[in-house]
Amino acid sequence: MLSLRLARGAHALVQLRRLLVAAASGGVGFLLLCTLADAASRAEPSPEPLVRLLWCLLPLAAAVQFAVAVARTDPTTRPRPGLSAVGLGPVRLTVLAAVSTAVACTLGSSLALLLFLHLRGDLTGLPFDGAAGSLLFAGQPLPMGAALTLLALVPVAASAAAAFSLRPRGAKREESFELEGGEPRSEATPAGLPWGIALAAAGLTLRSYTGPVATVDAGTHAPAGVLAGWALTVLGLAVAGPGIVYVCGIAVQSLCPGAVRLLAGRALMADAVRIGRPLGLLCAVSAAVVAVTVLAPGADWPRPFGELTGLGATLVLACAVATLLTSALEARHARALVRSGLRGIGARTSTLRASAVLRTVVLLGVFAPLTLAVAQLATMPLRP
Repeated sequence: MLSLRLARGAHALVQLRRLLVAAASGGVGFLLLCTLADAASRAEPSPEPLVRLLWCLLPLAAAVQFAVAVARTDPTTRPRPGLSAVGLGPVRLTVLAAVSTAVACTLGSSLALLLFLHLRGDLTGLPFDGAAGSLLFAGQPLPMGAALTLLALVPVAASAAAAFSLRPRGAKREESFELEGGEPRSEATPAGLPWGIALAAAGLTLRSYTGPVATVDAGTHAPAGVLAGWALTVLGLAVAGPGIVYVCGIAVQSLCPGAVRLLAGRALMADAVRIGRPLGLLCAVSAAVVAVTVLAPGADWPRPFGELTGLGATLVLACAVATLLTSALEARHARALVRSGLRGIGARTSTLRASAVLRTVVLLGVFAPLTLAVAQLATMPLRP
């Protein structure tokens, strides 16, 4: 009962983040249902529904990452003094985080099913009955067992990932978590930078050597190599992100730094893992958006979901931006003790603000050109 009261009594911003998780889960569920309806409407077996289902892994992964980021910043799952005495120790709080994530994702998936059936015309008595019947293959049978199985993917994956991310890792780590209000800081150099660069290069190379996109009746069918190339690029930039942020921190505080540069550099090094992966993911997604809309808008880009490809792209981009903002909020909460200590020894508020501005400028100055470079490399095979 106490855990339920903690969840219900959260701040309005926390509830808003949970609703955004539900919306992301609903968007992924809607795409999965459309893929299932497409497969069920075909008279003969075809590889295209399988490829579309594989493309659903990208928005699913983005939604799961966002759900984990929200679970990490949820104040109701943060260890605090006195909670262990009432039965809410680290393990119970981890379970609470997993259950809260599962409830939010299940709500979104349930709403996606209702909306899908309503727009198909299977549910009547409401406005816009069957408004998208032709798009959603109305009149074709929909296997409910398979539909419920697909809708369970996001809640199960998100809750498992949240439980794994927030699992207790020893008394010393928990004590540091309580003192800093988040993940304990790590000064170790992230080791994923060379691996991330190699994965991203392999993905861009695979994308370059993938055959031309084939046009079919249902839209544009993306070869499996295109999916594998983009997946490797996204994974590579996500792996390399922490190392890039860490190197930025070293560069900022090099060559006789002042107070502002020293604070900015140390903060970037401490938050490299926390914000590096979301930055790398957003870099990859933004590169894809720039390539499609700016550099080669008329090219035969993959449209794995047909007319709903825009929904899938918007969902991935929105989840990437929301994950970065949530991770930045987590980093700010983790530095609260440091900021109060600096103010206690006489540090000016203007100095702390200048340090935050410098961190933002440095990250934009590094990741914006990287985004354009990846977009340029992705469009090179399409140029004469």
